[in-house]
Amino acid sequence: MNDLLTAPIPANQMLLRLGLAVLAGIVVGYERESHGRAAGLRTTMLTCVAAAAAMILSTSIYEGASKEISWRPDPTRIAAGILTGIGFLGAGAIVREGKSVRGVTTAAVLWFVTILGLAFGAGHIVLGLLGLCVAMGTLFLLPSVEAGIKNDWYGVVQVTVTLDGMQEQEVIRRIGTLDVSVKKMDFDLDLEERRKTIRCEVKYKKGDLIAVSQRVVQELMRGQGVLRVSWS
Repeated sequence: MNDLLTAPIPANQMLLRLGLAVLAGIVVGYERESHGRAAGLRTTMLTCVAAAAAMILSTSIYEGASKEISWRPDPTRIAAGILTGIGFLGAGAIVREGKSVRGVTTAAVLWFVTILGLAFGAGHIVLGLLGLCVAMGTLFLLPSVEAGIKNDWYGVVQVTVTLDGMQEQEVIRRIGTLDVSVKKMDFDLDLEERRKTIRCEVKYKKGDLIAVSQRVVQELMRGQGVLRVSWS
């Protein structure tokens, strides 16, 4: 029986696979580092190389086991464990700041470079290189395409009016004339102060946020009995 600690994979193959993992980690990590993300160049490279090394180890143990016995190590077990563990690392990169969530792309990048590392470590060089090309195109080219897409943005408009002032339907109508749609509305009544506060969750197409908010605020301020309008 061959010793399970031996390495049936040639040293030059190991160096090639690890070298490609280093390259993939550097290329992908550079983009994250340039955007000031927490999981930058070092984290991405170490993740990719570690995945490749683990896959080389797993493959070596599998190929080094004797074919004369009925049981052989499962070469995918380590890979499955790595993908489970990288989920925790990716979750740590996701941060919620107010109404926005940051780090989702970074978490996806960590997961992706792990897959690249596993591919290179298993000897699937072409698959790994194709994946690296896809990653480069996604991270370096797609942002310019995304910039031209007018996606939906959201905000909250809060209007304070007197009880006999502008009604809810009038608020919706005025907002709608500015290509901003109201998705949800609620209000609070203050009978002592004889006023009410109307809150509208609005949706609008990506554009100049300051210009859009100013137009909405100015239009609503013209309404009857309006005391205050805010956009957040």
